[in-house]
Amino acid sequence: MSERDQVLEQAAEWLAAGRGVALATVVGTWGSSPRPPGSLLAAADDGAFVGSVSGGCIEGAVVREALDVIAEGGVKLMDFGVTDESAWQAGLACGGEMRVLLEKADKPDLLRTLVTDRPVALATHLDSGHSALVSEAGASGDLALDDDALAQVRRALHEDRGTTLETEAGAVWVNVFNPPLRLFVIGAVHVAQTLAPMATLAGFRVTVVDPRRAFATEQRFPGVTLATAWPDEVLTDLDSRSAVVTLVHDPKVDDVALEAAMRSPAFYIGALGSRRTHARRLDRLRARGFADADLARIRGPVGLDLGGRKAPEIAVAILAQAVAARYGREPG
Repeated sequence: MSERDQVLEQAAEWLAAGRGVALATVVGTWGSSPRPPGSLLAAADDGAFVGSVSGGCIEGAVVREALDVIAEGGVKLMDFGVTDESAWQAGLACGGEMRVLLEKADKPDLLRTLVTDRPVALATHLDSGHSALVSEAGASGDLALDDDALAQVRRALHEDRGTTLETEAGAVWVNVFNPPLRLFVIGAVHVAQTLAPMATLAGFRVTVVDPRRAFATEQRFPGVTLATAWPDEVLTDLDSRSAVVTLVHDPKVDDVALEAAMRSPAFYIGALGSRRTHARRLDRLRARGFADADLARIRGPVGLDLGGRKAPEIAVAILAQAVAARYGREPG
């Protein structure tokens, strides 16, 4: 469970127990922010809090104001100017400015809805506190959004980026709640033993897929989700938040995984192997009816060219390329 999910779950538990709760959300930051927009803090009516909006610099002031919001209701915007000296004392890299939205929480079901495996965004009117829960399927809540505003909310959802929109009704903060990115590693091989825990630390939900049960074992991959079915049986619900990398070097395993990935909107597809191996791979897939535009989605040889040859170095190169692909920052 992510840090934000833990904050939401705790806030929902406090509400269910009859306690007053306020949520604080970072809606604007200085240039080198210790906490990105969308970061959450939940405060209870006794001053207990979970989460963070600044890494320790302004939490005390936020919690004090949160108690007033719990007592009085409504919403409050707080602007902070942080000096270089106070930021340094708090362990931050620099000073600057940030804006925090405080609002009384009174809907535990809504909070739990945000802890989800489907992409949703919460659009909150910064003056009134009225909100709308937006997904690809529709919108609900007491905040009415026109078609243009809904399109902008869904764009933020796709880009995985919280933002403030200027609408006809006024400023609206959009907080995005996406499930974790997924990485399917095809082949429980040596590179995968490093790639799986690294990708987990980077926030991916990792599944290692290998029909060879002697390779895909808990002993070799402690704490990692393993699947011992054939890749085409596992890769049935790939979406735009999915990445696939093949490491087996066996066409019987790799090719079926690549075919499933190319038929999906997966944002990243990679395949381990030399240039000659990759050329033969493309010929096989082309013979199975895939167009050059489909084949161009496969990064092969996989990984950014960092110069490394050892398995952990290859894993770093693969993970770096997947992250770069997610944000449209791949070299070239």
